[in-house]
Amino acid sequence: MKVGIAAVSAFVMGAGLAWGQGAPITLSVDLRDAPKKILHATETIPVQPGAMTLAYPKWIPGEHMPSGPIDDQAGFLITGNGQPIRWERDPIDMFAYHLTVPAGVTSLTVKMDFLATPNGGSFTAGGSTSANLAVLSWNTLVVYPYSGPTMKASDVMIAPSVTLPEGWHYGTALEPTGGGNSAPGDQVGFKTVSLEQLIDSPVLTGRFFKEIPLAPEVTPKHYLDIVADGPEDLAINQAHIDDFSKLVRETGALYQSRHFTAYHFLVTLSDETLHFGLEHHQSSDDRIPPDTFTNDHTFVEAGDLLPHEFTHSWNGKYRRPAGLATPNYQVPMVGDGLWVYEGLTEYLGDVLAARCGIWTPEQFRDRLAEIAAKYDNRPGRTWRDLQDTARMAQVLYTVGGPYDNWRLGTDFYEEGELVWLDVDTTIRSKTNGRKTLNDFVAAFHGLGGNTGPKVVPYTFEDVVAGLNAVVPMDWAGFLNERLHMLQAAAPLGGITNGGYKLVYKDKMSAWSEASGGVDFWYSLGLHVSGKGQIRDVLVGGLGDKAGFGPGMTIVAVNGRAFSTPVLRAAIVDAKESQAPTEFIVENTGFYKVIKMDYHQGEKFPVFERVSGVPDRLDEILKPMVK
Repeated sequence: MKVGIAAVSAFVMGAGLAWGQGAPITLSVDLRDAPKKILHATETIPVQPGAMTLAYPKWIPGEHMPSGPIDDQAGFLITGNGQPIRWERDPIDMFAYHLTVPAGVTSLTVKMDFLATPNGGSFTAGGSTSANLAVLSWNTLVVYPYSGPTMKASDVMIAPSVTLPEGWHYGTALEPTGGGNSAPGDQVGFKTVSLEQLIDSPVLTGRFFKEIPLAPEVTPKHYLDIVADGPEDLAINQAHIDDFSKLVRETGALYQSRHFTAYHFLVTLSDETLHFGLEHHQSSDDRIPPDTFTNDHTFVEAGDLLPHEFTHSWNGKYRRPAGLATPNYQVPMVGDGLWVYEGLTEYLGDVLAARCGIWTPEQFRDRLAEIAAKYDNRPGRTWRDLQDTARMAQVLYTVGGPYDNWRLGTDFYEEGELVWLDVDTTIRSKTNGRKTLNDFVAAFHGLGGNTGPKVVPYTFEDVVAGLNAVVPMDWAGFLNERLHMLQAAAPLGGITNGGYKLVYKDKMSAWSEASGGVDFWYSLGLHVSGKGQIRDVLVGGLGDKAGFGPGMTIVAVNGRAFSTPVLRAAIVDAKESQAPTEFIVENTGFYKVIKMDYHQGEKFPVFERVSGVPDRLDEILKPMVK
């Protein structure tokens, strides 16, 4: 065992000896087999004779975890002067390849494939192709010379190119060597960039493609690049384009800066790819349902995605928590600052969705009421604090499902939003509206004025200092209380201070109704599907105490075959009766009767105005650009 460890240490210590970059690495990706769900890459790396290590990106920015999809790498071959060169995987770090460059070899040719199959992976590891489109995430098809944890990805220069299927177009933040940014072509070369900028610049490609300039009077330029599985999904009405143009203008007023040379919203409209958003300095990878721009309901449901990812250009990419600002892709990230990185972005993204008209103020409030209710009924908050969900992010991103209310998940998004609403309304309250969170954001994220894409790290103390520059008070105590509190009740001070209170009524809000379904969470403590399956149970709630568990199926309610209307009627009828509601439940082939003594009717979360408190939520949502 000691011999193996010593051998690995020798490899790592000598890793940089065979590489001293003069000419850039060249990376050519062939997407012509993308419809078959396999991508090809050829990489040429200048080297010198000796020991070296190549690394496959492990910790992916924006994914906050070691999610590099190395399990879908195949055909990894290295040659020098046309001859195979043996490589050996590190016995501990699966993302490191050790080799010795023979004398007389001045460059390595590395070939590899990426299997772009929808295997259940998350983010860039998920499905990324269909018959008519593909999204290229460069981290899936690149290795780089690795000399240790202090080396900088920004020092590795790469000249990338991509070969497209015939008739396909592309959009990207990379600058083509031949001019133009969205024309069809065979092989497209891009200007040399650092490895950091390359991995930060995905390429959107497809047969059915449209590029739309946004807010054309604004500099730098902004583009909405769209690909779809069919031409019918490319239709987008002018009102939506106007909303996105307003988004561009509103961010200028909010952040008082732009940290990119141009910005591309790279939108994939498909059910063949995983649905998510991933932020980059000069673009965002936004994968959403095919009818998003042709169905008003779907558009509203996805309404916060583009504002969220766009906000990350300032909050997360430009200003980044120090623990996430790692020098390369092998150094582990520390997620402690995700309550700012994601929580503040969740808040600002939702506010921007309302300010630019994607959402109405009512839709914003209805959605916020759902978030408030969710976190006010989250028993896991009694043992895991908000800070721990951020530190545990690298694990929690990949879990979910039943009993999430007890285990908790990536709560730093939505609970973080509640914290930042509390910050905003506190500033407004203490200054009688003369100062707002907008002032903090303009100074903190506009630091340095307009710049190109770069990273300016920050610490908790920097956030506190920035807030104190707006309103002097004990912000460290304010934030630490909310980061470390252990109690079932959610931090709803921002809602109360905003002029509202959370209540439960027997009628759903318009937002809840449009979101697709009746929820029994706040009455019975159950998530129940339309077929009666118990999807989740609120730990400590009525359903839990009565004996329900995830995976069980309600067969009958009060002697009638289950349906959602039957269950709703039983809950309503129980208000006028002292008798318990009786359920017949199936559990892995066995049946039992469960009786629940509940008589309070249906409960759905909504906001009510608080008299005597200014409507600060209304003020927050007002556009900054007239």
